[in-house]
Amino acid sequence: MEFTKGHGTGNDFVILPDPDGALELTPDLVAAICDRRRGIGGDGVLRVVRAAKHPEGAALAGEAEWFMDYWNSDGSFAEMCGNGARVFVRYLLETGLAVPAGDALPVATRAGVVRARVDGDAIAVEMRRPRLYDASAAALGGLTLPGTAVDVGNPHLVCPLPAGLDLAGLDLTRAPGFDPAIFPTGVNVEFTTPGAPVDGVDAHVLMRVYERGSAETLSCGTGACAVAAVALRDTGLDTGSVAVDVPGGRLTVTVAEDSCWLSGPALLVATGTLTRP
Repeated sequence: MEFTKGHGTGNDFVILPDPDGALELTPDLVAAICDRRRGIGGDGVLRVVRAAKHPEGAALAGEAEWFMDYWNSDGSFAEMCGNGARVFVRYLLETGLAVPAGDALPVATRAGVVRARVDGDAIAVEMRRPRLYDASAAALGGLTLPGTAVDVGNPHLVCPLPAGLDLAGLDLTRAPGFDPAIFPTGVNVEFTTPGAPVDGVDAHVLMRVYERGSAETLSCGTGACAVAAVALRDTGLDTGSVAVDVPGGRLTVTVAEDSCWLSGPALLVATGTLTRP
């Protein structure tokens, strides 16, 4: 099995080229591939399949040639992955499998078709505008931290930390508790604190995230979009740009009237052959 390894701000993925949908992936196989000691290691698997060849992508084949078949590191599916989409696009471009149509490249995902573009040295993807839809809370280490439920094609819970609570001191070795009535399929939980002012953006936020199906990761693209939308709301804005610092680097999120652009580095770092997962 041929593979490529890539990452976006430290959110790392094993990329499996499978244009005709011939690979038989299973949850156990994906988990073995993502195992950091016995496999290649990664926060998830990106299978590169022609949309027409994948049962979940066939209906979108008229809009996008390629389907991003994304699996979490535990072998579960995810509807969308912002950093994964950016790495997926970097792979398509560097391997010559696709070229931007004008200034955009469409990619099919379980959350619908997203557009991507080259943004200087970065890759940017346009996703749905985050929808803030409920108040909720996360339970962590004996604390109950109020937050906002956000839909970015997948579920998020954004919890700004109260004054005096240190972001770096949070113990994210275990999944935070959440309300299953609001998040019946699980949730990605983001914890945030304000950052120092940054030129060219409307807000600056520091973030850590516990991802559903992957545990804590160095970055989460859809999580950054959710965090940006909450930060703009809390500053009295409906649209604008936010710098989101994650442990793996910086992402820039621009929330518009009907969409959200996520921009940041996306790198391919290795290629190889997997002989024994």
